[in-house]
Amino acid sequence: MLHHSPTRARLRAAKTDPFTAPFVQDLQSGAARVGLQLHPVMVNGPGEFENGFAAINAAGDQAVIVQPNFLPQTAAIVALAAKHRLAILSSYRDTTWAGGLISYSADHAAHFRRAATFVDKILKGAKPAELPVEQPTKFELIINLGTAKALGLEVPPTLLARADEVIE
Repeated sequence: MLHHSPTRARLRAAKTDPFTAPFVQDLQSGAARVGLQLHPVMVNGPGEFENGFAAINAAGDQAVIVQPNFLPQTAAIVALAAKHRLAILSSYRDTTWAGGLISYSADHAAHFRRAATFVDKILKGAKPAELPVEQPTKFELIINLGTAKALGLEVPPTLLARADEVIE
């Protein structure tokens, strides 16, 4: 994660979304394992974005992790991040294509294709409770080099070599 201090980053998350608490807990747990501390900045929607980004910027942080439920506001988020010179890390490739720095997540297209198989089985009479639970097996790393350049960041060649997609 890219930020001013090796132990600080900001997390933007919705206050009222029921997925916020587990999302924040999972990220804080993962960050702690690698010696980072996340400081959540909670917002309810676009009306609070400007103040949230200003607070993150004022704290001296350089990176923002955006909760997936803000995907409909990607353009506004990317514009604010650029204004405040903050890197966006996301779990959605669309955010990286829109100007975010990095996205890393399960391959959503593969996930949806696999879900179709389960729908087919259910429509043919299978009981959902008897179907196996599956975890994603393919993950995507996408890096936006244009954004990295605009932020004055150099992406290590080893990270570029691991990327599934590099946006020039």
